[in-house]
Amino acid sequence: RMSRHAQKLRDHNINPCIAETDATTKCMDENNYKKDMCTAYFLKYKNCRKFWHGIMMQRRRNGVKPEMPSADERKKILESMG
Repeated sequence: RMSRHAQKLRDHNINPCIAETDATTKCMDENNYKKDMCTAYFLKYKNCRKFWHGIMMQRRRNGVKPEMPSADERKKILESMG
């Protein structure tokens, strides 16, 4: 059974970067945990976190709840950006 924290990390409405997390983990597994082989994946994950953190902070400043957009809302935000 997963801990509450682990469940939150796997919840698409809470964690916007699950795909990037999984891709990074897979790369590390396949490359015997040589970080330098997975630099691009780490960068994508970092950029994902940075992007959604910015959105979250903006929503917090504007008093929008919830601070993290739902998975559906995030999809629309990304589509609107092209």
